[in-house]
Amino acid sequence: MAAKPPPPRPAPRLYLATPEVDDPSHLAAELPDMLAAADVAAVLVRLKQTDQRTMISRVKQLAPAIQNAGAALLVEGHVELVARAGADGAHLAGIAALEEALPSLKPDRIAGVGGLVTRHDSMAAGELGADYVLFGEPDARGERPSAEAIAERLQWWDELFEPPSVGFAVSREEAGEFAAAGADFVLVGDFIWADPRGARAALIDAGQAIAQAHRQAHGKVRAE
Repeated sequence: MAAKPPPPRPAPRLYLATPEVDDPSHLAAELPDMLAAADVAAVLVRLKQTDQRTMISRVKQLAPAIQNAGAALLVEGHVELVARAGADGAHLAGIAALEEALPSLKPDRIAGVGGLVTRHDSMAAGELGADYVLFGEPDARGERPSAEAIAERLQWWDELFEPPSVGFAVSREEAGEFAAAGADFVLVGDFIWADPRGARAALIDAGQAIAQAHRQAHGKVRAE
């Protein structure tokens, strides 16, 4: 009897990064409609640096719009705010930050990590217990690898490791490319908020690009 083919791989889901949040009221009003229109797994809240009480208040203002839509709310850095603000986890930059944050986040909250320059860093993050690894974000100088290099890293990770991978996309085209390469999630941010059609339309468009690229990639696998 022939072995059953593996079940079809689900399409990658969106991971939406907010603009830097100062006054959260407009964003809190905009997010429910956006999250209802696209398949968003999580929202990364980027906070403008200020005092802790104010930052906690800003996260709490955004939380209902995000969590009531079924998406996880992650805070960029600021691990110390996560529990007090009712967030679902944090995104860390680099191995040292991940190691430092794990005792306060685990086992109840999400610990994701980026800033993984080498393959060794990526493997170390997975071994430490990161809930996802992010590839392709800009470094401190605003520089990032080519889309081809990011796609290659995502493909390598997908073939060898269990923890989910996230591709950091700066355009609709990259979102599709990273979906085809094997990303489990695609992080979208600035290009969504800057779209002249509006953020909701841009988010829907990115989701469609991901779904189309995923179908085409898996169609090729079946044809082979």
